[in-house]
Amino acid sequence: MADSPPPADLDLRLVRCFTVLAEHRHFGRAAAALHLTQPSLSRQIRRLERDLGARLVDRTPQGSDLTEAGRTFLPLARSLLRTSAQAVARTRAAARPDRIVIGYTSGVVVTPAVRELRRLHPDADVRTVHVYAPEAREALLDHRVDALVSRLPFPTGRLRVTVLYDEPRVVVVPLEHRLAGREAVTLDDIADEPLPRLRGADAEWDAYWRLDPRPDGRRAPDGPYIDRLEEKFELVASGEAIAVAAGRHGNGLRPDLTTVPLEGVDPSHVVLATRADDRARLVATFRKCAQSHIRPPHPPA
Repeated sequence: MADSPPPADLDLRLVRCFTVLAEHRHFGRAAAALHLTQPSLSRQIRRLERDLGARLVDRTPQGSDLTEAGRTFLPLARSLLRTSAQAVARTRAAARPDRIVIGYTSGVVVTPAVRELRRLHPDADVRTVHVYAPEAREALLDHRVDALVSRLPFPTGRLRVTVLYDEPRVVVVPLEHRLAGREAVTLDDIADEPLPRLRGADAEWDAYWRLDPRPDGRRAPDGPYIDRLEEKFELVASGEAIAVAAGRHGNGLRPDLTTVPLEGVDPSHVVLATRADDRARLVATFRKCAQSHIRPPHPPA
């Protein structure tokens, strides 16, 4: 019986390149996200394919598609990267119990709580990092952050979640839109307005921010797909869609957009999330600081 070939010694840098390409399905966008040139990314993918002995990606006029082997490898690749990140983070945490990484997503302010934590523990290594909202749970479970202030919804399994405050949801429209300047709008007012779709978004997250389905069972009109949340404001400004966001009436976005309060829907919950089994002293202290010092950016009207 012939000897089996030795297992591939995978380079995790190449594996990450593949997962980013799989997310964007486009060599140009993936290369930009990785801060690489397209030829360099193509070489990295070819090296990974040689190591695995399988073609992972087919180029198409629209971008790139995963092959059957690529679709099989993708969840395994993501698992490899998570395991590697967890190994590094847990080892560093064990070596540095006086270190904490605090994450935050766009639109929330953690500075007062972080300042108080540093006052209480002046010798601790307290760091902050921005987290992309759809990656909230993964950032915690992968040990990229030890505490995270973000908005629900996101999957909360294996997490401890504490609500810090609520914010009303608003509709974001161009200044010249028919709803601009209204004191408030309802779901009936936006029944036929398309809403952007975030590619690959969690179903609960998508339903919450697109208000889909509506209370009467109607589906929210589909707007264009976006790859990053920040892209929705350009779509709104160009008149291709409106968007639902969290914040108080009058919050500044960009000069060609405005917000209108949306009535008849539950508010957005800003929360502190930590790993459910994390008993670290700095995490417990930061939870108290967050509950005492993190407040809405504007007082209720």
